[in-house]
Amino acid sequence: MSDHCLVIVTGPRKRFPIGWWATRFSLMLCGVRCQYVTKLEELPNEPIHGVIIGGGDDIDPQHYGEDGDAKGDYDGHRDALEMEVVRQALIARVPIMGICRGAQLINVVLGGNLYGDIRPLRRRTRNRSTIFPNKQAHLLKDTQLTQLAKRSPIMINQLHHQAIKQVADPLKVSARDNDNFIQSVETHEPSFILGVQWHPEYLPYLKQQRKIFSHFCKQVRLSQKEWITES
Repeated sequence: MSDHCLVIVTGPRKRFPIGWWATRFSLMLCGVRCQYVTKLEELPNEPIHGVIIGGGDDIDPQHYGEDGDAKGDYDGHRDALEMEVVRQALIARVPIMGICRGAQLINVVLGGNLYGDIRPLRRRTRNRSTIFPNKQAHLLKDTQLTQLAKRSPIMINQLHHQAIKQVADPLKVSARDNDNFIQSVETHEPSFILGVQWHPEYLPYLKQQRKIFSHFCKQVRLSQKEWITES
């Protein structure tokens, strides 16, 4: 049943795309095929059943109505590619998952905005980036994450200094950290979207983090939607 499902995973073009390798491992555990897409690779010439927008460089502030430099590294070609991928996935109503930058980008495409740099605003969490669990995410009631984790808070990692500020419709907040910054957004309407500010692909040894990928893959199988790209 799952063999025909194809999930594309977007990300940076690197010699060692560790984030892609980690995401691919998590999807393979769920029995779902996946393909990496960057600004240099074309989209697959076959139906796509799900989309994951991966982590990486900051989103250029011009895309969410801000001027100036948020002291980040930007990749305009990747921004353009992924924003179009999200738009087409929304039209096709295939499940979408965003990881870190990916969660932020989905929010921007839908009309929300971001904090360009939250580092000066943090009070209860440290400005230390790590792939290992180093802070808490408090899950809100009546959310998919709460149903998956069965408890709150959960431990998460941190590799970001941008964050969602104004949440776009139809997204709703599903987790916040100790500084009250948004750590997850989600919706089922009009299609499944889940965005997490942390990197669950680097935490496969934690059951709650594996469940995030298995839940996404379940939605891919259940949706029976597909995106046919132009050849």
